[in-house]
Amino acid sequence: MPGRCGDAGGGGGGTADSGTLRLALTDAPACGYDEVNVTVEKIRVHQSSSAGENERGWSEIVLATPSKINLLDLTNGALIELGETRLPAGTYTQLRLVLAANPGNPNVPLANSIRLSAIPEGSGQEIPLKTPSGQQSGLKINVNMTVEADQRADFVLDFDACKSVVVAGNSGNYNLKPVVRAILRTETGVIGEVLPAMAGAAVSLQLDGLPVRSTVADAEGKFRLWPVESGTYTLVVTAPGRATAVVKNVVVSQNQIVRVTPDGTDIAPAVSATGTLRGLVAYNPVATPIDATVNAWQSLPGGTTIQLVSRPVDMDTGAYVLGDLAVGAPEVATFFANGTPIFTPEGTVAGKLRVSAVSGGITRTSSELTLTPMDDQTVPNFTFP
Repeated sequence: MPGRCGDAGGGGGGTADSGTLRLALTDAPACGYDEVNVTVEKIRVHQSSSAGENERGWSEIVLATPSKINLLDLTNGALIELGETRLPAGTYTQLRLVLAANPGNPNVPLANSIRLSAIPEGSGQEIPLKTPSGQQSGLKINVNMTVEADQRADFVLDFDACKSVVVAGNSGNYNLKPVVRAILRTETGVIGEVLPAMAGAAVSLQLDGLPVRSTVADAEGKFRLWPVESGTYTLVVTAPGRATAVVKNVVVSQNQIVRVTPDGTDIAPAVSATGTLRGLVAYNPVATPIDATVNAWQSLPGGTTIQLVSRPVDMDTGAYVLGDLAVGAPEVATFFANGTPIFTPEGTVAGKLRVSAVSGGITRTSSELTLTPMDDQTVPNFTFP
């Protein structure tokens, strides 16, 4: 799916010197979907984060043959190339992802769509994914990409399908609200494996309780988190019916692929009962749509905080569901190179967690909750502002 160069234009703070910007697309794991499909037509970038769609200074990568991309195929380090273009050297702070429009004719294939996991693969209806204004001006994303003269800047767009698909319960629509960040493409990452029975487990590298790179284990239980920036991370593994597994102090150096467990050694947390939390986010005064994300956190002895799950709320009702949360004690190990992590249950924090909601840059956090193996455990509601 190669792209072709667009008009680099003028203005935007560019100079006579130019470089090359190359972009690829990857995905973090989704939740509750068998497919999340988008059809990318072009990518536009500008050096001003406030530039309007018709201002000078835009540069474009136009896909020669736009085609439907299932984001869920792009896990474990899989990339799809979007193309490259020459453009003025400088720092680009605005990116617009321009998608093809869904057709009005029901006999024409959808350009952007989802398929729910509850429906057997291949037998269910493809549901339109609504992309407000995405076809005209593009879906706006704030970035920080520096292009140097006579150099190629190589970036990957990390598209988090789970957080980007928002349900509108009253209408039954599914809307695309893109959560995308641009990361530098490097040969730096983390690999490992979980029990094959845990295929589909969510695996993330976290920094101060925030995931910076996520994926899902494949059918053999293997996972690959790539590309990532160098640093020291906490690896978190969650899977339905299993305790949370945590590996602290995973040191990743530039242009290094770190194996978190020796080849052939599985991360194998104990079987655990699970619970589900339900609640509501509301605005005062009452307003819709409700643009909020809800997260479940757990604090470990020694000051490490991990995020267990993150979900957008229903944009019409504000309802959210956080399911398959482990009631059992998290199993924690410390990373050391070329060694086998030794996991120890942290019984003092079994089932202990907090829930937070984020909207408009404001965060509301619950007091500590004790999770029980129930299908519907209600937690305090959140009101903004």
